[in-house]
Amino acid sequence: MSTAPVVAPASALTSRTAEGPDATVTDPALVKRAVKAAALGNAMEWFDFGVYSYIAVTLGKVFFPSGNPTAQLLSTFGAFAAAFLVRPLGGMVFGPLGDRVGRQKVLALTMIMMAAGTFAIGLIPSYATIGVGAPVLLLAARLVQGFSTGGEYAGASTFIAEYAPDKRRGFLGSWLEFGTLAGYIGGAGLVTLMTALLSADDLTSWGWRIPFLIAGPMGLIGLYLRMRLEETPAFAAEVSKAEKDRPKVPLREMVTGQWRALLLCVGLVLVFNVTDYMLLSYMPSYLTSELHYDETHGLLVVLGVMVLMMVVQPFAGALTDRVGRRPVIAAGCAGFLLLSVPALLLIREGSLLAVALGMGALGLLLVCFTAAMPSALPALFPTKVRYGSLSIGFNVSVSLFGGTTPLVVTALIGATGDMMMPAYYMMAAAVIGGFAVWRMAESAGRPLPGSAPSVAGRHAG
Repeated sequence: MSTAPVVAPASALTSRTAEGPDATVTDPALVKRAVKAAALGNAMEWFDFGVYSYIAVTLGKVFFPSGNPTAQLLSTFGAFAAAFLVRPLGGMVFGPLGDRVGRQKVLALTMIMMAAGTFAIGLIPSYATIGVGAPVLLLAARLVQGFSTGGEYAGASTFIAEYAPDKRRGFLGSWLEFGTLAGYIGGAGLVTLMTALLSADDLTSWGWRIPFLIAGPMGLIGLYLRMRLEETPAFAAEVSKAEKDRPKVPLREMVTGQWRALLLCVGLVLVFNVTDYMLLSYMPSYLTSELHYDETHGLLVVLGVMVLMMVVQPFAGALTDRVGRRPVIAAGCAGFLLLSVPALLLIREGSLLAVALGMGALGLLLVCFTAAMPSALPALFPTKVRYGSLSIGFNVSVSLFGGTTPLVVTALIGATGDMMMPAYYMMAAAVIGGFAVWRMAESAGRPLPGSAPSVAGRHAG
């Protein structure tokens, strides 16, 4: 077995350590920069999704005029869900590309496309101005966003996982979802502020555009940070191999050669994203349109829940390094199975305290997934296909189950009249997620498949 040094970026060294002859020693300063750049891109993605969800009622009036508020909401969430239909396509393009040309280059490209798609929404004329062309342009912009997002989460989680030392991967990976929450809070906070300060007419005529136009400068900042990064040590080690030893992996092999890991990925992502979109995307509209809750107070409750999740997130990530990913994810599945109905009953009670308690309970359960998944999912796949296979599995699951959650639950409530449908949907997702976590292997504290052990450097800098 060769003991030649792994070729890694200038700021990452390999040496003989207690971890083994080829252990990668990473520069803590470079790791921090990598985490910040990856998390910012995720924050921008979810800033847009958060804004879209929280201002859905207004967007329905602007792009889908109708005398039926439920029809407006369904149309708006339909455009929301459409972006998820092209996510697997984006994953099939960007994922294999990331395994071939590098994680950093592809993440810079997805950042450009995501910012452009979001910025474009803020420029689209209303239905009153150009008629049916308005929802068509909205759909086109959403498809650009969805396509670019197909390579974003898998790439960002892979990027952090491949930079992180084995014993701190859970903690460092948790900052990716910290970025998600920061983006949601930024979007929700801005919508709440505009709702409080602007009249309904001003919000409908021009105010709704502001959050989307902010994406332009945010994208430029994120692009600058990502362009300054070096490739991950794990990918650099793959590149250092002779070309004959690392043939290009066909897309088919990324699926058929990894089918067991892909099924686990789909199951884990299903419970993660159904509960995520239910709480952070659907519940604000549920409080407003289904329970007739005061819009501003409803947004403030959800904003408070997200702040609570942000506070807990890094500690939960560190916990996964100590006790393992599986126990933390399993606890989240069990919690959603047992507590979804009581939590929703509290929310339906209607008082501010009851809504806050119900939403807070669901938020803390969701942290079990947001803290563990960014480190657990990349560990399902070997380095040579990690970006591609994870992109495919992640985006197929999100497209079929996660992003469609607001639309499906709204339709189920309309068809059955049962206001408890959100709880039943989360419970079903928890059962599937529980089976997946039962079948997955523990990855905490261990090297990523196909990669050398990774340890933190002692030097600061």
